[in-house]
Amino acid sequence: MQSSIKVKKIDITELDVDVIVNAANSQLLQGGGVCGAIFRKAGSSELADACADIGGCEAGGAVITPGFNLLAKYIIHAVGPIWQGGVNNEAELLCNAYKQSLILAKENGCHSIAFPLISSGIYGYPKNQAWEMAIKSCNDFINHNPEYSIEIIFAVLSDESKEMGEYAINEYFTRMD
Repeated sequence: MQSSIKVKKIDITELDVDVIVNAANSQLLQGGGVCGAIFRKAGSSELADACADIGGCEAGGAVITPGFNLLAKYIIHAVGPIWQGGVNNEAELLCNAYKQSLILAKENGCHSIAFPLISSGIYGYPKNQAWEMAIKSCNDFINHNPEYSIEIIFAVLSDESKEMGEYAINEYFTRMD
């Protein structure tokens, strides 16, 4: 299987992949949005206990827990940066959150992973820039791990987000040619 990056309009908790990524907060607490949906579907108390055992994660990092009641075997909790105008290393931290997630997936033998668009919700990262960093980070991982095949899916909930993601993928690979 060749590695791939694609965008799907689907609830991330419904995907039958090896691992889904939670756009987590640094305390690894249940939040709203995608994070809240993942906790509810996985089993809030079990996932909260697993996250409490880990204790936390810095921005730009990622940790892994079981998937509990999800179709996915694992949940990777990636902590993206809070947007502060782009002057506080946000791009590097966002890229690192994706990179660390993909490293954990590889270390755990996962060949399919679903991401939300990390930091683009309540953390305020501009969506166009968030897409660019996401696609760049994932493509960099694929290029640096040619022997490892992985299907990367970005799960979005709106047609607009799906179109933005597909446009970002096309633009990125057009610039690479």
